[in-house]
This record gives sequence, structure tokens and C-alpha cells, in this order.
Amino acid sequence: MSALYDQTNRYVNLKLSEAELIRNGRHVLCAYRIRPKAGYQFISVAAHFAAESSTGTNVEVCTTDDFTRGVDALVYEVDEARELMKIAYPVELFDRNIRDGRAIISNFLTLTVGNNQGMSDVDYAKMLDFYMPPFLLRLFDGPSMNIVDLWRVLGRDLENGGMVVGTIIKPKLGLRPEPFADACYRFWLGGDFIKNDEPQANQTFAPLRKAIPLIVDAMRRAQDETGEAKLFSANITADDPWELIDRGEYILRQFGEFADHVAFLVDGYLAGPMAVTLCRRHFPNQFLHYHRAGHGMITSNQALRGYTSLVHMKISRLQGASGIHTGTMGYGKMEGEKGDKVNAYMLERDVADGTHYRQEWLSMKATTPIISGGMNALRLPGFFANLGHCNIIQTSGGGALGHKDGITAGAISLRQARDAYMTGADLVDYAKDHAELRGAFETFEWDADSLFPGWRDRLKVHK
Repeated sequence: MSALYDQTNRYVNLKLSEAELIRNGRHVLCAYRIRPKAGYQFISVAAHFAAESSTGTNVEVCTTDDFTRGVDALVYEVDEARELMKIAYPVELFDRNIRDGRAIISNFLTLTVGNNQGMSDVDYAKMLDFYMPPFLLRLFDGPSMNIVDLWRVLGRDLENGGMVVGTIIKPKLGLRPEPFADACYRFWLGGDFIKNDEPQANQTFAPLRKAIPLIVDAMRRAQDETGEAKLFSANITADDPWELIDRGEYILRQFGEFADHVAFLVDGYLAGPMAVTLCRRHFPNQFLHYHRAGHGMITSNQALRGYTSLVHMKISRLQGASGIHTGTMGYGKMEGEKGDKVNAYMLERDVADGTHYRQEWLSMKATTPIISGGMNALRLPGFFANLGHCNIIQTSGGGALGHKDGITAGAISLRQARDAYMTGADLVDYAKDHAELRGAFETFEWDADSLFPGWRDRLKVHK
């Protein structure tokens, strides 16, 4: 093991006050969980981490001058027992666009979770939370659309329009255009919103140019039959920016007069900030559906490096996501817990407390929480009660398509669960007069037995 060059005098200042740093508004603040490798001192590794994140390296270099010292990232708080380190990054460190002076998420990540993640003296380091000062906050795009714009299309109340009832057509891969469009039609007879799943767009067995016209026809027929507007989220993710744009423009041409019924899904974590920003800026009139596929490799509690799901949510709002998948907070099949509602609050509120910092969003448009993964009508009331409202987009796959009476009944059961919550009704009592919701109890018996003991007697359902 080589000795670590001591940089604590330059890159550590424990006399700095967090409150004063926030009041002055000239620093981005980041909280990390960090553990040094065996044989290294906590404070020395913290200093090396801050140096690597800003103006330094592992040795003193001859090109350092007084100005560069003035933009050093500084460790301002350490708690070795909690493996906690906080760093203040001067706003001058962060890159800006040459064309419009806007801030850049990829550069923010390069500094805060870049090379420092692979340093030889660090066992692990993970960003837990960050604070964005008003000076930089205003330089990020933020969302151009959110759930309010979907409520407007659906003809809903714009303050409390309630859950947008959605699904992912299953199987997510393997359906050819005709059966996929037919499933869309049948869901739309009872629901609002259908999305492509994250790997689905232009497979050889379901070409985009063949599938989209059939989906447009299915939407038109469902709207004519129900008298209600319907919504579709199309995956336009691509490595090539021009391919992403071509996909989006083709889809808008096909939907024509129903263009405002279309969202664009981008695999925001895997395709990266460029794909998200490109969609946000090239298609500002479309709901930007941020799918977070792959995020678990760094945001999971089991992952010791990277950043948390809270950090991911904050990044998505800064970038301009209209909606992002937030997980089901322990109510569905994906990893999560009830306390994850802080992630949703950080997306939708103008002031929200993170795990380490309070963030004021200064009226930046909200990002809409999207939930999916193992949800059905019976699991929704608990989720709503935990979150405190139902103003979300929900995309149940098996929770709709797995209903014993088919996909339309599954969609209606989800709508009825939402309506029961919004009217304050008990779900079992509501099911007595709503056949589709009753059918959900009979379909998802394992959930019914767990969540609503005695439901069989109340609904007079017996094996």
C-alpha cells in the first residue's frame, strides 16, 4: 500500500457552516456514505475524494495557482461513526452550454460521482443526497409537461384529477403488431394510458412502422366507443440522436390530431442525460416519460457505490422529466419500502426534505410519480394511504391483464379502486356493487386474504 498524499489542509474545512453555505448560495452540497480501504485515515481519504472531484489529484502539481485554490471542493462535515462525509462544490466548477448557458447534468455527475468512485483508497462511496442552490437550479430545464397536461387531455380536474389508469401490455416482448394493438384497444375500453415497455420499440417481429398505425386505429376506436380520450407512451430510446428524433417525428405524424395524447418514453438511466435532454428540448410539447431501467445497479440499498434513488429523482426533475418511475414503495413486486414516499415528494412538491438537505424548487414544474411492478386494484389503497394522495400514473401489467374476466375488466377494476379511494369508500364495500373490482378480489386471492381478511364472507365468495 502506497502512502496517501495528505491534502487535508487544502480540501478540508470543518469550520464551514452548512447553513451559511446555503445562505450564500454559491455551493452545491453533497452528502456521501464513504468507507476508506483498510489502513487509510477517514479524513485523509475524504480530502482525496474532494480533490479528485474538483481541482486536485493524488500529488501537488505545478499548474496550481491562487484561482484554482479558490474553486476547490471542500469537505465541511465528517462523521466517521456514521460513514458520513459532506462536500461543498463551488458553482463555478460546473460546466455550462456554450449555446445558451444552461447547466449540464452529465457534468454534475462527472464531478460528484465520477473518478472518485474508483479511487484505490476508497472501499465504497455513495451519494446520499444533494442540495442545488438557486443560482444553478434556474439553469436546468426542468419539466415542460406533467400529469396536469394529461388530466387536461382526459378532461379531468386540474388540481386533483386522480390516478391515470395505465398498463404495460404483457408479454412486454413477443407480441406481433396485431395482437399488441388489439390488447391496447381492449384495455382502453376501461383504462386511460398504455406504455411501451422499456426494451420494446422496433423489434423485427413488431416493426414500429407497422405497429404504430395499428395502435392509432385502436386508440381512435376506443375513443369513439367510450367517448373518452386515451393516452399512449411510445418508446423512442436510441443510441443515435437522429434515430430518437426520427422515431418521435414519425409517431407524431401517425397520431396526427391526437398528438397531445402521446408521451415519449426514454430509458433515461441507460440512454443517459443526452437522450433525456434531447427529448425534452426537441419535443417540448410531449410528456417526457423517464423509464429508469437499470438504476438498481447503483441505487439499490445493496449497492455501495453510485447514488441513491432520491438523488436519481432529483436529477430527473432537473433534467425535465415529466414523469419517472418511482417504485411501488413496498406495495408491489419491486424492491422498496414505505419511506420511499420522500422520493415522490421530492418530485412533486415545491419544497421537500431529503435525507440530508431541504430542497426549494422555486416553482420549477413538478415531475409526476409513475408506479408499476406487481400492483393490482387491491394493493392500490394501501399505496395511496401511504403517499397521501392518488395523483400518479399507474401502469399495472399483470394487475390488469391477469384479471379473471380479461383486460377490460382489469382496467375497470383499477379505476374503481381509485374511485373508492377518492370517495373515501371501503374497498370491500365498494366491490359489492362493482363487478370488476369484485373480480379482482377473486383473481388476486392471495392479496385479498392478506390485505382484507374476511372479504370472502363480506362479498359472499366461497371456494
